[in-house]
Amino acid sequence: MGRPRLSRTLPKYVSLFLDRHQKPRIRFRKTGLPVYYAKAQPGTAEFTEEYHAWLNSKRPPIIIGTIEPGSFDDLISRYYSSMEWKVLTNPRTQRVYRGDIERFRNIYGNRQVSGMTAARLSTLLGKMSDRPSAANNLKKRLSQLFSFAILLGWQTHNPAKVVKPFKNTGDGIKAWDEEQIEAFEACHPLGTKPHLAFALMLYTAQRRSDAVRMGKQHTKNAEIRVKQIKTNAELWIPIHPKLQQAIDACPSGHLSFLVTEFGKPFTANGFGNWFRRQCHAAGLQGYSSHGLRKATSRRMAELGLSNALIKSITGHASDAEVTRYTKSARQQLMARKAMSVLANPNATVSQTNSESIDNESE
Repeated sequence: MGRPRLSRTLPKYVSLFLDRHQKPRIRFRKTGLPVYYAKAQPGTAEFTEEYHAWLNSKRPPIIIGTIEPGSFDDLISRYYSSMEWKVLTNPRTQRVYRGDIERFRNIYGNRQVSGMTAARLSTLLGKMSDRPSAANNLKKRLSQLFSFAILLGWQTHNPAKVVKPFKNTGDGIKAWDEEQIEAFEACHPLGTKPHLAFALMLYTAQRRSDAVRMGKQHTKNAEIRVKQIKTNAELWIPIHPKLQQAIDACPSGHLSFLVTEFGKPFTANGFGNWFRRQCHAAGLQGYSSHGLRKATSRRMAELGLSNALIKSITGHASDAEVTRYTKSARQQLMARKAMSVLANPNATVSQTNSESIDNESE
């Protein structure tokens, strides 16, 4: 018995399929809404009411028995209610992850988790070879789901860890070279808001979501405190002399260094769009604020700083075995040395290598 033909009378987001028992079932599925299996027959008033109740509710009730036990629908629904999901306290991260998961769920939600082998997963991801970044992101999300399935006792191994990721040949977000940095400064001189935004990004190497929250209240003893939204990493970064000049030359009078024309703090997306327009004004097509984070990392690497020192500024390091306070103390020590070299390129780099820092902190 083959897959039933989709009836043209079914409304949007509704499909007819055969479950593993070859029983026809009606499924409601839309990104952002839990999958729901209809109880009433299509064409009846009850079905119409059921459909609109699901479509108009952000969290429609899930009736026991409407999700196939052991399926990806079942696993994903449980995952969204788990502590593993809830520890992703950043709503933006959850939104991005949910998008990857729901796109997979829309196609494979009714399939059994136990039936997904490494070979099948490799074939599935191979169909996305023209989108290596998307395939790698899906592999990460599935790895999280399979790890959760192991906790539930549904799996004994994680097939996603066996499959190798794609090599991404693209450069991703463009890193700024000195030529682009000079072009932006020529168009937006010291004392302008675009220059202040540029300096905050370049001389802290933080993400735009963190830069838009920075303000005078975050500074102390010539350092600026950053608690990264994406990672929750807490950093103390010495204020570069050029950043201090930009702050002094363009006071906002608000809690945030950067505010909109209406005197309100930027959102991360709003800032990204606004800054991109400032780049266009400087003749920089295809460049964004995140490229400045890469530029700072490049500059520090070119000065001979170790990866440990660079990560003390960018916040990329994560030491699960060390307490937050110990990690913070080591980070501050490395960041001060890193920023000292960045502000004074003629300093002796050998004095700031990671081995000396390790010895100092023991």
